[in-house]
Amino acid sequence: MAVLKKDTKNPTITFYSKEQIGCPICNTKFKREELMSGGGRMIAGNLTDELRRMYEPSAKYGEIHPLVYSVTVCPKCHYAAFYQDFRVLDKESLDKIYTAMQERYQAIKRLFTKVDFSSARTLSDGAASYYLALLCYEKVDTKFSPTIKQALCSLRAAWLFGDLGKKYPEENYSYVSDLMYRKALFFYRRAIELESTGKEMIANLKSFGPDLDKNYGYDGVLYITALLEYKYGSRSDPDKRRELLTAQRRALAKMFGLGKSTKSKPGPLLEHARALYDNLVAELQDAGEVDEDE
Repeated sequence: MAVLKKDTKNPTITFYSKEQIGCPICNTKFKREELMSGGGRMIAGNLTDELRRMYEPSAKYGEIHPLVYSVTVCPKCHYAAFYQDFRVLDKESLDKIYTAMQERYQAIKRLFTKVDFSSARTLSDGAASYYLALLCYEKVDTKFSPTIKQALCSLRAAWLFGDLGKKYPEENYSYVSDLMYRKALFFYRRAIELESTGKEMIANLKSFGPDLDKNYGYDGVLYITALLEYKYGSRSDPDKRRELLTAQRRALAKMFGLGKSTKSKPGPLLEHARALYDNLVAELQDAGEVDEDE
């Protein structure tokens, strides 16, 4: 892929932490770039059906993408993880991540000619950070709930690669975005399965997101899984698709049974879930598969 021109950076958008972070793998010292808040920098727009908060560009600051700063990345070895995990993973997990260093370098080169985590982040750096975190969490012990974190990384990567695809339609970023959505579906499915069997708990995740502005909790995880199944699930086997959509319809129906909007189940989530439920019912009715049991 072509070298992307660095986004124009306004120095008042971000700042660097006073504290230096030490990479637990290669001992590189670096400062974390963080987004400044207030001052009209972020103008909240619509909430998408994927529970992503869109932001309107301002005349003073232009486009701002809060998501690009969430993953901590070592600029040298490209170890990447959410901030709360970066310095606390066990030695065995870190050793596995260290061993896969060259694999990470090669993987990111297939997507970008150059990424630079030692300077101000761009949209492309942000997309790369989630892809690197996805690769790193593959090596992490189950006690750190890596599967749901891979799901979240995949979904956010899909969003940012989609944004890149709109900016650079001559590149293949839209194709990568579709791949990331399918990875997200796989990991969301797997996370729920592991949680239900007690093999990997997801309750210790600080925020289920999926975006940064609001935590939609476990119900948000169930909703996103159902949405991804509906939008990105395979259609090659109609019988299997009907089976999966039926299961997702029932999961959403249980969510509706919980009643009025509360802190843990905000109104927007229920509104989007209701719309998705209606879409699932419509597709299943076309296939003659809906029972009147909900």
